Amino acid sequence: MREFAFPFLDGDEPKSIGPADPTYNCVAWAVGDVSRWWWPHEGRYWPDELPREETLDAIIAALATAGYTNCLTSDVEPGIQKVAVYAKAGIPTHVARQHPDGRWSSKLGGDVLIGHATPHGVEGPVYGDVVCYLARPIPAGS
Repeated sequence: MREFAFPFLDGDEPKSIGPADPTYNCVAWAVGDVSRWWWPHEGRYWPDELPREETLDAIIAALATAGYTNCLTSDVEPGIQKVAVYAKAGIPTHVARQHPDGRWSSKLGGDVLIGHATPHGVEGPVYGDVVCYLARPIPAGS
């Protein structure tokens, strides 16, 4: 299954770095809020000022409420936390977060939190491709 879902993961990946937890998802993980599931569907948390649209613009706007702005690359920058936004056919599917050492992590829906070497590790038939990167100063206490 892993080979189909994530054909670009290295042989030693994914590395589970957190238990399955249906409380939060990838967008919540990206913003540092593991107390609720962020998605623009009814019944899920979504910032009040944003339209409930499953669009790239809406996901980027939600991430902006947590301080993220556009950036050009996934290169590590001291003091900066980056996220990669994924989409299939223009529809957002996933967000992965970069760690200070340059590795990445992905919360797989209500399933486990995994670590991967690059943002491209989870590209493929499930999440599609990285469509943009966003960055913010690393939050205090992270």
